[in-house]
Amino acid sequence: MLLRWLGVVLLATGLGGCAEPPYTNVDNAELKALLAQGVPLYDIRRPDEWRATGVVEGSRTLTYVDKSGRPNPEFLPRFAAEVGKHDPVVLICRTGNRTDKLARELAERGYTQVYTVRNGVPRWVSEGNPIVKN
Repeated sequence: MLLRWLGVVLLATGLGGCAEPPYTNVDNAELKALLAQGVPLYDIRRPDEWRATGVVEGSRTLTYVDKSGRPNPEFLPRFAAEVGKHDPVVLICRTGNRTDKLARELAERGYTQVYTVRNGVPRWVSEGNPIVKN
């Protein structure tokens, strides 16, 4: 009986790691549709990254973490002042790591319509989509 119970616990905890993220991943076509609907796009990279690659036109630039991974203390207050907890919002970075972390944090804070862009700005650029220099 104990082994059966342990098996159930291990199975349940193992499956917990496979849960869907608390946000929606979108590709570039879906990003374009969201932008056409007026959903704000936040580029959460750093200023040096914006200068190096440019940004998706209409992006709001707001750095989430510095090069060392330390949170920008201005990020959450400014973001919260601009985006309501039930308003749709799209996040983009370079690879998706920062947007994943931020989207999870926002979900924990009650944000319900968070989208992240799969493969970030490099994929946007490689697919020939327009970019503006920041």
